[in-house]
Amino acid sequence: MRTWTLRGATTSYVVGVPEHGFWAQLVAWGPAGGPTPVDVVGTEHFVPRADVEPLEYAVRGVRYTAPVDLVVSDPSGVDEFRPVFVEARESDDGLELEFVDVIRVVLHYRMVGDVVERWVSVRNDGDDELVLHRHDSAGFVVPVGNTVQYLWGEWNSEFQQAAVTLPRGRFTIGSAQGITGHSFSPFLSTAGDVAYGVQLAWSGSWEMSADVDTTGLLRIQAGRTASSLGRRLAPGETWVSPKAVGACSAGGGDGLARVFHEYERGFARRRTPKVLYNSWFATEFDIRAEHQLALARRAAGIGVETFVVDDGWFVGRSSDAGGLGDWEADPAKFPNGLDGFIAELRELGLDFGLWVEPESVNPSARLAAEHPEWILRTAAREPVLIRNQLLLDLSRDDVAEFVWSMLDRLLSTYDISYLKWDANRPRLDAGDARRDLDGQVVANLYAILDRLRSEHPDVFVEGCAGGGARVDLGMAARVDTLWPSDNTAPLDRLRIQEGFRTGFAPHLMSSWVTDAEGTHDGRPRSLDFRFHVAMAGVLGIGADLSRWSDDQLKTAARNIEQYKSFRELIAESKVHGLSAGVQYVGVRRSVVFLWKTGDGNVRGTLPNRPRQVPLAGLDPAKNYRVGDQTYPGSYLLQVGVEFDDSADSHCLVVDLVD
Repeated sequence: MRTWTLRGATTSYVVGVPEHGFWAQLVAWGPAGGPTPVDVVGTEHFVPRADVEPLEYAVRGVRYTAPVDLVVSDPSGVDEFRPVFVEARESDDGLELEFVDVIRVVLHYRMVGDVVERWVSVRNDGDDELVLHRHDSAGFVVPVGNTVQYLWGEWNSEFQQAAVTLPRGRFTIGSAQGITGHSFSPFLSTAGDVAYGVQLAWSGSWEMSADVDTTGLLRIQAGRTASSLGRRLAPGETWVSPKAVGACSAGGGDGLARVFHEYERGFARRRTPKVLYNSWFATEFDIRAEHQLALARRAAGIGVETFVVDDGWFVGRSSDAGGLGDWEADPAKFPNGLDGFIAELRELGLDFGLWVEPESVNPSARLAAEHPEWILRTAAREPVLIRNQLLLDLSRDDVAEFVWSMLDRLLSTYDISYLKWDANRPRLDAGDARRDLDGQVVANLYAILDRLRSEHPDVFVEGCAGGGARVDLGMAARVDTLWPSDNTAPLDRLRIQEGFRTGFAPHLMSSWVTDAEGTHDGRPRSLDFRFHVAMAGVLGIGADLSRWSDDQLKTAARNIEQYKSFRELIAESKVHGLSAGVQYVGVRRSVVFLWKTGDGNVRGTLPNRPRQVPLAGLDPAKNYRVGDQTYPGSYLLQVGVEFDDSADSHCLVVDLVD
């Protein structure tokens, strides 16, 4: 067998092609110096050898009874192809393994840190049109473990952690919504001292499956969901999949999260996140310039740096039933014009941010009347109405140009430094199922976001989709922050953020302080608790500041000032989960957040002892200052810091002193 080794920072990935050349297979994957081998011993009975080997990419016609990654048919009804290995190409950018039949299949590999990026390109080398019925990005064989962890949820309850153990059999998650979705995240991982994880970089419909075969070996498939009629591939045409990425860490689940965080920081523009205020929860659609300015004055007074006007700023928008698509500032809401309003914010020392939802349109909007052909619909069917809105057909080049031109006009006309891009409904209408609607929509979405970053590089972009319905690696590579959930209640949000951090870095985690009560856990928590939850990501304020007392405003100002002293560390550090919180570890400083999530001895009427919370990521041979005390690193790692009943949360700064 011919083999190739991709070497990461602490792990390696070994792939091989047997002498017969019918497939590529995983040889080993794991910590460098001793990657876990994958061997199949014994003789197969009743099924072909390919159905028990650890295949990297399985084509129907090579593999039959075990799950396959690529199914292609020709006009005669044949859906079995047997591409044979012809060439390997190695470069500084990675590895390519090429297999040829009527279809030419190229397996692409690139190692980034300890993350293996994989994708496939499929070319039609024949004379007839082919149809792709299944077209995954990759199949990742996981050398050890059969307990699969995943993230599930719904609106207001995203990123809930769960696991399923598969002695044998198959577990599948996905989205058929034309968007990543609230229900599941495109992320599967395994538990254990050595943890493995796979994510898919796609913001449309997708599917991921974990399959444990009869030998007990786990294999994870990841890819786009094919349409009901498949994806047509013309002679000479090449189709390229989105990337699937696999990661491995000897640090368990926490270490796996840090590997993904480091990978995602490679996309980041590494800009200091500014503290923002968003007026949505204070005003909803009732936007009046003077009211907004009154909120802005209070926001500036506590240290906020960016003021964001959310939904409702444009003509025809007094509820969710009108206005979408007509992106002109409402003169009734801004008598001095939007530019005049922005100038007044600037006088307060505030940057300006704006909410948009470019992909949708209300049926009553002027745009819908002027361009009915731009609305996504299936012939002879009324389009599906969700939240009083329809979708523009972003697969069309003229619609993509409209969206870009609208955004470019707003950002060029007004002094906007922050853009919140929302998407409040799924894509359900299929249109013509013979075309690759999902692929074209997502490609145009990505192209617009890439162009925004290129042509308006100073604009900070937040990705949002009715909460956390579009959180994935494809978006993480193109926006500055992501909105995990519309649920901002402290205990609910803490659980959501813990799930988010298993696959996504803190610099992506937009988090607000509001007065919201819990959807699932409504127990009261202090304002400090709420701030500490939000300070664990990119801090924002969304409460109605006009209702806050002077004491609440002072508490806010104190927390914002502290956050500004370490916000770069939050974005760049290594994250460690603790028994009662989370720790962000930098070179010379750590930030520790501790939260009381149980009922506890809330009135102090029972005998009790302070809780000790061991820390992580410190040098045991060095000393650290916590408050006005100095401790050996070994003490902090083994015994920890005290978490008493004086408050329901703490934010501690741990500084290296020698």
